[in-house]
Amino acid sequence: RPCTAIILRHGGRGGLYGYYATQMPDPLKIVGVAEPLEYRRTACVNNHKIEAANTFTTWEHVFDRPKFADAVIVTTQDRMHYEPTMRALEMGYDVLLEKPIAPSWKECNDILKLAQAKGRIVGVCHVLRYSPFNVQIKAVIESGMIGDVVSVQHIEPIWHLHFSHSYVRGPWRREDLATPSLLAKSCHDLDLINWWMDEPVKAVSSFGGLRTFHKRNAPAGAPRFCMDGCPHRESCIYHAEDVYVNKKRWGTHHIETPDRSEESIRSKLRRGQYGQCVYQADNTVNDHQVVNMLYRSGATAAFSMEAMTSYGGRRTRIMGTKGDIVGDERYLDVATFNDEKRIRWDVEATGQDLSGHGGGDQRMTA
Repeated sequence: RPCTAIILRHGGRGGLYGYYATQMPDPLKIVGVAEPLEYRRTACVNNHKIEAANTFTTWEHVFDRPKFADAVIVTTQDRMHYEPTMRALEMGYDVLLEKPIAPSWKECNDILKLAQAKGRIVGVCHVLRYSPFNVQIKAVIESGMIGDVVSVQHIEPIWHLHFSHSYVRGPWRREDLATPSLLAKSCHDLDLINWWMDEPVKAVSSFGGLRTFHKRNAPAGAPRFCMDGCPHRESCIYHAEDVYVNKKRWGTHHIETPDRSEESIRSKLRRGQYGQCVYQADNTVNDHQVVNMLYRSGATAAFSMEAMTSYGGRRTRIMGTKGDIVGDERYLDVATFNDEKRIRWDVEATGQDLSGHGGGDQRMTA
């Protein structure tokens, strides 16, 4: 029979995992939901034909009931991961937990210890481990083709518009409301590097800051909200009405309104967080950060998280004693020193579904 699960918060990630359940009903069936927004809760109920008794407004109400599923999918905001995960484990549920695990080491350790004590599974949604491209990198390293890894260079170019939406205007804009941007966005990458390396880290150094999306860079005369007659509208690429409505440069899923019409979105932009000038918002998280790691073997890794790029898509270079790897999430180039052989692998030529983190979302859910 399929694994039965309850979704705690039917937002972007919870909705996506629910969607995969409708596409793959044999391994996964959604039987409950907790969602405070009525229109999202109703959508989940309709999508999965959830009984009224298994439909809740907040996650706390789920645990007022005796255990009625195999697992709980925790897709609440970052700072709301810990409590529902602990409650689920206490009641004997397995947990699929959206990354990052929790904001503090203590909370992460508490979850680990309780899962071990209860004999339950906590699967963390480090979905990039499941994408065909990254799986292939792991396979090349393990094959010995490039020898022992000497060093890794890895960059996540977030794309400036993506960053302005999620980390300047959006839910992950402030550390006190969510987590640092390195944890919220790039724990994927730090996890990947350590998965590829497969050995303990001996030392870490890190530097970063908030350079671009800051009040000191606000154009003269710009109002706090874009739609209050900003004199720089024609020249500003971040004007909210253009980004979300007129030019549709970014999606509106995070803008909470049951009416998805353009006028309703505009109304939310007039005084809502997504309508703020990107240089005058209350964001605090870094828009650039570097992390350097020294491993037990003496190998090193250098990671860079960058908001201010014109493109997205991770870039990776791995240097070994017998060859090297260069990758950009589509092409994987492997070169070996002794025979000067070069191999190019194109993940798109495999014909696989690469949507959702390069195909990682669907494969992890399955």
